[in-house]
Amino acid sequence: MVLQLENVTKLYKNGRGAEDISFALEPGDVLGLLGPNGSGKTTTMKAIAGLVRVDSGEITVCGVDALTLHEDAMRHTSCLIEAPALYEHMSALRNLQLAARFYPFVDENRINDVLKMVEMYKYRHDKVHSLSLGMRQRVGLAAALLSSPELLILDEPANGLDIEGMMLVREVIKAAASKGSAVLVSSHLANEIQQCATKVAVMHSGRLLAIGSIDKILQSFANVEDFFMDVVGRRRGSTQ
Repeated sequence: MVLQLENVTKLYKNGRGAEDISFALEPGDVLGLLGPNGSGKTTTMKAIAGLVRVDSGEITVCGVDALTLHEDAMRHTSCLIEAPALYEHMSALRNLQLAARFYPFVDENRINDVLKMVEMYKYRHDKVHSLSLGMRQRVGLAAALLSSPELLILDEPANGLDIEGMMLVREVIKAAASKGSAVLVSSHLANEIQQCATKVAVMHSGRLLAIGSIDKILQSFANVEDFFMDVVGRRRGSTQ
C-alpha cells in the first residue's frame, strides 16, 4: 500500500476543512478528488504532505507513519499543492537544479528529462517572472516529477493551462502511474478527472461522500459528472 488515510480530520476555526477522511492507494492508482472549491480537497492533500497538523486520524505512506515520522514518509512523496513555489528571479532550469539538491540520485539528465516531459526544455533558461501562469505550472509539475516519487500529489495541476497543457498533464499522470507511482489529483472539473483517473472520490462540504473505480462508475452513469451530481444530490436530499 502506498497511501492509507484512516478517519483523518482537520478543521479550521471557521469550521471548514476535511472531516473523517479514509481511503487507500496502491501502486498504479490514480485517485481523483472531485469537488467544488472549499470541499476539503486541498486540506486533505496538505494533511498528507504535512503542511497542516491534523486534529485526529492516521496517515501512512509506504508503511511509514507520516504523522510521527514525517521526514521518512516524505522521502516517498512529491507534491504540487496550490501555486508552485518558484524563485522568480531564477530560470526554470536553475529552480529545478536547486530542487534536485534534495535528491542525491537526481542528476542533470533527469532534470532535462522532466523539462522535456512538460515541454519546457526550450524555455529552460527563461526567468520564472517572464513565464505565463501555465508555464509556471509546468515548471512546478516538473519539480514534482524529479524524484520519480512513489506517491505524487497534484492539487489542481491544470490550473492556468490551455487545452494542450491540460492534455499534457493527463499524459504525465498516466505515465507516472504506468511506472508504479500512486497519484492523488484534485480538480473541480469532472471531465479532467474522468480522462486521467482510475478511481474517483467525491468530496463536498469537507466530507468524502463516495469513492469508486472509473470503470464501475461508467457502467451506471454516462460520465463522472453525472455520478458527482447524483452523489451530491442524494447527500443534499438526506439533509433536508
